[in-house]
Amino acid sequence: QVQLVESGGGLVQPGGSLKLSCVASGSIGSIVAMGWYRQFPGKQRELVATLSNMGYTNYADSVKGRFTISRDNAKNTVYLQMSRLEPEDTAVYYCYAPEAGKVYWGQGTQVTVSS
Repeated sequence: QVQLVESGGGLVQPGGSLKLSCVASGSIGSIVAMGWYRQFPGKQRELVATLSNMGYTNYADSVKGRFTISRDNAKNTVYLQMSRLEPEDTAVYYCYAPEAGKVYWGQGTQVTVSS
């Protein structure tokens, strides 16, 4: 089992920045990547960014150039640096970590972009 705990969400003005963190614990040796999804009200979760154990990154087109995913292996933590935030980025952000045949999720953290 893997446990994921997110932090760093909150309220930010348009154009501002926010950094999300996700700490993994448990049987983390089995996971192959870590990343972030987000969910808008009434919508399915969508991929925001992912970082594989090999160092490959993948971003949603809507966040390319504004968001950066990184990882500190010593701290078992993945980060999402979000810049130039827009009201359309308002959502619940979920950390995720896949392993063969299973995906672990964090509890989610709310990000609200509003003036």
